[in-house]
Amino acid sequence: MPYRRHRAPIASLPHGRLLAGGTLLAGSAGFVNAVLLSFFQVPVSHMSGAVSHLGVAMASRPLPETLGALTIIAAFFVGSVVSGVIVGRHTALPGRRYGVVLLVQAAALAAAGGCLNARIAIGVPLAAFACGIQNAMSSSYYGLAMRTTHVTGMVTDLGVIVGHWLRHRRFSRWKARVLGVMTGAFLAGGVLGAVSIVWLDFRVLYVPAAGTLVAGLAYYLSIARDERGLRADAPALERAG
Repeated sequence: MPYRRHRAPIASLPHGRLLAGGTLLAGSAGFVNAVLLSFFQVPVSHMSGAVSHLGVAMASRPLPETLGALTIIAAFFVGSVVSGVIVGRHTALPGRRYGVVLLVQAAALAAAGGCLNARIAIGVPLAAFACGIQNAMSSSYYGLAMRTTHVTGMVTDLGVIVGHWLRHRRFSRWKARVLGVMTGAFLAGGVLGAVSIVWLDFRVLYVPAAGTLVAGLAYYLSIARDERGLRADAPALERAG
């Protein structure tokens, strides 16, 4: 007779913590993308627009603009590679590596703000690198795609959920709430970025850099504390067993 394979339970992030983290990351990405769009008319948080811009530049514009679009795409790709190397998993599970990724992203955003404020062009690909490393942090959570630097997939998934609701089919209310909140956060971040750059110029990128730095440190230290607690409890658990 066939046997069902037993899978050990895997610890996962609480829904509330995941929603809060995803909301902050989506808002940060919307903020950064709006700041860069205000000056360069090329998105850095998602690559569909950047690739289209590259195609237009290759067809009818000077070589420097083509190279600029290429550097944005390449930097986003490299950021994704770095995130994949550091995190090394496809699902959102607790671990200090996420804190490390956030710290790297914070450094990239701070460097981008400094370079752009000094009118050094490398700041644009640095911002794209930061978005790439963020977007690749986690791929899925309970079957829900978690892409925090663009909203195309989230709007699509929301549309599918509404379609299921109209046909009286079952759907996950939690997923609908997550998608709606994160889409709204991306929009709100874009509004704040577009408004604040008028007053602070590119120094405004220090705001998401500081927020990401604090979040990365807090997450890293929190996970490290939990791991120390588990190691301290291990001997007692072994004796009890």
